[in-house]
Amino acid sequence: MQTKRVDLWIPITTILLLVIGIFMVHSASTVLSLQRFHDSFYYVKRQMLWAGLGIMLMVLMSRVDYRVFERYARLILLLCIIFLALVLIPHVGQVRGGSRAWLGIGTFGIQPSEFAKFGLIIFLSWLFSRVPDRMLSFRQGFLPPLLVMGTIVGLIMLEPDLGQSAVIGGATMIMVFVAGARIRHLLYLVVAGLAGFAAMIAVAPYRLERVVSFLDPWKYPDTIGYHIIMSLIALGRGAILGVGLGHSTQKFSYLPEPQTDFIFAILTEELGMIGAVFVLLLFAIVIWRGLRAAMGAQDRFGMYLAAGLTGIIAVQVCINVGVVTALLPVTGITLPFISYGGSSLTLMLTAVGILMSVSRHADS
Repeated sequence: MQTKRVDLWIPITTILLLVIGIFMVHSASTVLSLQRFHDSFYYVKRQMLWAGLGIMLMVLMSRVDYRVFERYARLILLLCIIFLALVLIPHVGQVRGGSRAWLGIGTFGIQPSEFAKFGLIIFLSWLFSRVPDRMLSFRQGFLPPLLVMGTIVGLIMLEPDLGQSAVIGGATMIMVFVAGARIRHLLYLVVAGLAGFAAMIAVAPYRLERVVSFLDPWKYPDTIGYHIIMSLIALGRGAILGVGLGHSTQKFSYLPEPQTDFIFAILTEELGMIGAVFVLLLFAIVIWRGLRAAMGAQDRFGMYLAAGLTGIIAVQVCINVGVVTALLPVTGITLPFISYGGSSLTLMLTAVGILMSVSRHADS
């Protein structure tokens, strides 16, 4: 397989996002770090450690032939399912933020659902590349990947984690579309997803409260609408030019956990609409070059892999920004490369490295 220089647009825009993220994690978490750990640099120091590890993995993956994942696709998926099951075992999985979603010791932990997103993409890329003509058949081509996705999503929902399930569902839909599924089959998937969402609300009524707060947060200012209202206040204070880096007021215990799910609100408050649009433009460049790598891939596995990894980034950005701007119900989804988080950050950077590997083998 012929190789060429890596597409520099991908690493350059990713590193820019990462640098912005480190500054924003420090700015957003200063107050919280002092309150919890008496160290204003607590979160940013950990973020920089994870970023360093992620960059090393990104460089490594960019130099590894991405086809190695094709050989181990089934094993990777099996390991992901095993770790997702282990999380659900009492005294094995750790409960954080109301979800039993972590494995680890003390403050150090990994989130198996993050690994499962990428494991599923690798497996589906392998599956679609082996049976490219079967996607026109519902039973032989469309149903098998949905059953695999359903298994992964089912285990994640037992944690529970609605946000990660939504990302996996969105990325899977992108992949089956790229693989050539019929439109009516995709509509079946949408209907099934809506039915599953309704079932999850029926099982856990608190999820209905999130939807209600999303539709009218000002009706519940002290309870279920609080997060969204504080986020909207931050967006409004930012206006066009922002209040200045480090000068957010919403991070002073008004917006809970401002360094994670709602960091885009703090970013917009401090850097304004101009800063927010610039960050979204950087994401658009990463997504554009990822799709370009997928379209130029010299084999089907590379095409599906690049499309799936790019889809994860795109879906996660859309959900996070949608939540912050009150366009979507509140879900616990981080903003790639920007939000604080170890497992998410390192795996996103690893995914970028794989995209770079695909781009090296893509047609010009």
